[in-house]
Amino acid sequence: MAGKVMRLTMVFSAAGAATLLAGCSTIWPGKPGPASADAPAPYAPAAQEPQPGLSARAAAAQETLKNMVALLDRLSRVSAPLLINNADLCRTQARNLLGFTAQNRYSYPGEFSEAAAAVLGYGDRLQISSVLAGSGAARAGLRKGDSLIAVEDKPLNGGPDAESQAAEVLGPLVGNRAALNLTIGRSGLSQTMNVPVTRACAIRIQLGNADNINSYADGHRVAITRGMMNFAQSDEAIAYVLARDIAHNVLGHAGAMRQTSTQGSMIDNLVRAKPDTSLLIGGGGIKPVPQDLDAAADTLAIYMLARAGYNIDRAKPFWQRLSSQYPATVLNGYTAAHPAIAVRMAALDRAVTDVKAKLATKKPLVP
Repeated sequence: MAGKVMRLTMVFSAAGAATLLAGCSTIWPGKPGPASADAPAPYAPAAQEPQPGLSARAAAAQETLKNMVALLDRLSRVSAPLLINNADLCRTQARNLLGFTAQNRYSYPGEFSEAAAAVLGYGDRLQISSVLAGSGAARAGLRKGDSLIAVEDKPLNGGPDAESQAAEVLGPLVGNRAALNLTIGRSGLSQTMNVPVTRACAIRIQLGNADNINSYADGHRVAITRGMMNFAQSDEAIAYVLARDIAHNVLGHAGAMRQTSTQGSMIDNLVRAKPDTSLLIGGGGIKPVPQDLDAAADTLAIYMLARAGYNIDRAKPFWQRLSSQYPATVLNGYTAAHPAIAVRMAALDRAVTDVKAKLATKKPLVP
């Protein structure tokens, strides 16, 4: 485990170690909204008694882990309708997903491994850590905390390499089937569930463990900082940020700006449990987005938000508030990387008007 970092991630890519979400084939027909009724009941690990003689470092690791898991759960809930309801708009970045992620104690480095065992109840075997609301996994009844035993009668082993081994087993299966038979452990009993695959945007949503007010998109991932989540406050406002960055990825803006490596390096740093915040100084080499690209991202984001069931009327006031409180002079903030405020606000007005007109005439919500 030497050199391993804790990745604050919600959706994993097909090539990643924890590939329990990716694949390619059947389309999921449902259109869940932000508060999808078929989302599984929240899983709460059994309360852990304070351990006698627990060191200050171990206690701090447990508290840090609790806070990060709570933020990741929130990102999972907010992003679910954006990822699922916009699969067709995500074009080449749409994939078939199983709709959950899984981890064990070895998913976390150093003292966080012990914290994962104490706080989350993680052991050697993989346990479901996140279920995407509205996904096939949610419909099948999978829950956070279920342990993974087998898929299509192929055992899923535990231990330090459990994530990569599960990815090797699940990846090919998800790409060739409409559903998978998954054997899980729950409350000491095993059961087999038929889990439909879910067509969704295969974009990883990650937590940036820093307090600057910003978010990042490298073409395949979105990282929203803890500071941005605290500023946004509401789930709806967090959705506004996620939708814009998902749109930037879909439109290939990081590549067009030759910023893929810079954005990716920033995300790699920020998703660590202990990122190097000195890399944020001066904006970390992130270039301001040209106004035409930003306007295009705002337009697509409004469509994505509307299709996901979020209120699009409050998007413009949110971005105005952000640019007013954290202007472009804050070099590691969002507005510094997206300074064309007037152009963006005009694009938002046009997009909202267009979406409402299409809703009124029952035309497809496609830009």
